[in-house]
Amino acid sequence: MTNKKFILNADDFGMSQDYNRAVLVGYEDGFLRSASICANGPSFESAINEILPECQELSLGVHLNIIEGKSLTHCPLLTDEKGNFNNGYLAMILKSNNREFLSQTEKEFRAQIERVQAVAKPDHIDSHVHVHAIPPIFKLVCRLAKEYKIPYVRTQNEILYAVDNKKKTCTLAYGVNIIKNLLLKFFTMQNKKLLSQYELKTNDYLIGVCYTAMMNSQTLEEGLKAIEGDNIITECLIHPKNYAIKKDDHHAEEFKLSRDKLLQDTIYRLGFEISNHKNL
Repeated sequence: MTNKKFILNADDFGMSQDYNRAVLVGYEDGFLRSASICANGPSFESAINEILPECQELSLGVHLNIIEGKSLTHCPLLTDEKGNFNNGYLAMILKSNNREFLSQTEKEFRAQIERVQAVAKPDHIDSHVHVHAIPPIFKLVCRLAKEYKIPYVRTQNEILYAVDNKKKTCTLAYGVNIIKNLLLKFFTMQNKKLLSQYELKTNDYLIGVCYTAMMNSQTLEEGLKAIEGDNIITECLIHPKNYAIKKDDHHAEEFKLSRDKLLQDTIYRLGFEISNHKNL
């Protein structure tokens, strides 16, 4: 008997009303059962007060964010003089062994976790643009997850796979995503060694890196077909919004994905149980 769990997770919950509304509709009318909230998001209060009460079984995570928006603390190595985060991913890697940088990162992470825990009980941690995957930052996050009793931390082991769509695979964006995927897989090889030390859970596979900004029902289905094995947890990250700026807006495609009944049936047919972090 197989025991394959599938988690569809909406990242960037709390970043705007459109993200929030997409979580609500995906939960009520689809198979979205998990979301990760940005404590510094402009629509954080709306997410907590208007959306969560309508989603009683939604698994809530902390989407740690030191890439975009304003900080909750004074952390000058992470922000400009106005408190806006101003480091890119490469800068984060280069600074990740700096003791003072890690100290300020910890202070900000604590503030974000505590802001969420003040109003809800999060059961997983991930991050905006996968910043927490950087090994010294990942070690910090594991320590905080253990301290704050948050049992699950996302890792980024995604199988390389191709879909039969040249608009997705024959692009510069796909090439960049492949490089990102390989870097994150390299980090994950190091990071997974820490999880047992801190007695934390994680996913075995991730879907959503190779096709960042290109996720739809097809890319998710092909990603699941590439995964073999029993007793595994597969997480798919999406960034859904319930509107479209233009016809091929990827946020709207990811929103439709969360409500695709045929895709939901396919997930079951492939042997996966649709679950969330709180039910692991």
